[in-house]
Amino acid sequence: MDIPTFENYIKHPDTVPFIVRSETILDGFFDEHPYIRLGKSFSGGNTIIYTDRTHIKDVLSSVATIQASCIHPPVFGLMGTVDLAASGITQVQNHPVLDLRGSGVLLGFVDTGIDYTLDAFRYEDGSSKIAAIWDQSISGNAPEGYFYGSQYTNDDINTALQSGNPLDIVPHTDTVGHGTFLASVAGSREGGGYKGAAPDAEIIAVKLKRAQPFSYEFYLVPSEKNAYGADDIMMGIQYIIDTARLLNRPVAICIGLGTNIGGHNGLCVLEDYITNIAGNTGVAICAAAGNESQAAHHTMGQLTDSGELQDINLRVGATGQDIYMEIWNYAIDRISISIRSPSGENIARIPARSNETFTHPLLLEPARVEVSYYFPVLRSGEQLTRLRIYNATQGIWNITLHGDSILDGRYHAWLPITGFIDSSIQFLTPFPNYTITAPGTAPSAVTCGAYNTQNNSLAPTSSWGPTRMPSLAPDLVAPGINVSGSFPYGHGSMSGTSVSTAVTTGACALMLQWGIVNGNDPSYNTFRIRAQLTAGCDRDAGIQYPNNKWGYGRLNLMRTFKMLRVV
Repeated sequence: MDIPTFENYIKHPDTVPFIVRSETILDGFFDEHPYIRLGKSFSGGNTIIYTDRTHIKDVLSSVATIQASCIHPPVFGLMGTVDLAASGITQVQNHPVLDLRGSGVLLGFVDTGIDYTLDAFRYEDGSSKIAAIWDQSISGNAPEGYFYGSQYTNDDINTALQSGNPLDIVPHTDTVGHGTFLASVAGSREGGGYKGAAPDAEIIAVKLKRAQPFSYEFYLVPSEKNAYGADDIMMGIQYIIDTARLLNRPVAICIGLGTNIGGHNGLCVLEDYITNIAGNTGVAICAAAGNESQAAHHTMGQLTDSGELQDINLRVGATGQDIYMEIWNYAIDRISISIRSPSGENIARIPARSNETFTHPLLLEPARVEVSYYFPVLRSGEQLTRLRIYNATQGIWNITLHGDSILDGRYHAWLPITGFIDSSIQFLTPFPNYTITAPGTAPSAVTCGAYNTQNNSLAPTSSWGPTRMPSLAPDLVAPGINVSGSFPYGHGSMSGTSVSTAVTTGACALMLQWGIVNGNDPSYNTFRIRAQLTAGCDRDAGIQYPNNKWGYGRLNLMRTFKMLRVV
């Protein structure tokens, strides 16, 4: 394979990625379908394939198992717009016996990159604590086994830092600042003006490239927003794990990203992938719960009988907005929809036919409506209904659910995450539960909500569980309001569950040092660490734990170690 040519193909604006089950790619598959090109395969049975826009329908008909929303990679956004002592981390760092600072452990970030020139990521002699960077957006030096981007080693970074113009040698930057901030919260050196949770841990940073243009169009994400594809996130996680293995070190991985796309049941491709790797010894994966509880982006209900009708009402605050919405129901039910616009124009019931798209331009309004049904969705067998409204008219849109065949009747609907849809677009009857974003819905990750250390109150926007599996979420909460850290342009603060996830990732790095580096528990993985972190949480009297807001309580790493009877 000509890697540079393939990289140009992958990054071409007309290229479209798909994630399929590996068993669908049989001998001779690519000879029979030359419009499909093979990408990377992952443990657990997922493979990325690519095609161009003109062959999307051919791919869908060629790969028999493509019947899931998650096959075309969903897009993810950033989950952040410290008080480490409140989490028991400072006490663990300073304890005369424990004395844990992350030595011998790696911190991994799949995000917007890292400003490697900051003092926060340099030792006292000026050398870098960053072990490796994979910048997916820069062509020319892809890591071995990957097909695009550029890798920069610790030696490359140190050479750059010793030069007069570091960016001439390592041209990697973090123009958004989100990844830099999370890395500083979890692993800043004291010289950076803010000591992170694991200041002696080294860092592997992945800068995600923006999702392909087709993904922006498919999910109606505004072009100015930063959206990232599940395929690139999966490869970023895998790169961190591969690099950690080469360095023979344990790694704590921070995923400060989230999406409302998918069934919120732990079964979409990224969640499935995380589940497959969370049991690996020496790996701890933390994911943000999301900031969606008060966004009015989720609603739910239950049809009790076949033939029953129920309405979902959607408020649109200004004409001209594009709307993407998903409705999910269980496999034993069949639901179809009809639609009424704000002016009263009716679109009659659209029969539920899988993998078909119905398009209807309105006569008296500038809007256009598209409805697609998918069933049975791969892995879960459920039904997904996708609704797109282009150039939506201001007012109340009424989506009527028709219970064609009902045994269970429960349904959920989600709008995109905050930032991916205009703030004036909301459900009239929202529910704050079931607002955990993927991949925080994965049953294996340490899913982190956020709280305010000033008054021990839950962060107002921190997402509420459970997931639709159903399973408890979040697992715990950590500091996530006005947490201090470093941006490329200087010090500042940030709020959100991505920040609380960075704090928790740093705590996991200290546990990996104690368990694996120091030899106290060489079997440490995500599941074992999660169990011990949740057991050590602080809990308030009068509140029943676990619950769908706080999980098992507030992170307290010192209490976790006390429960392990090591002091």
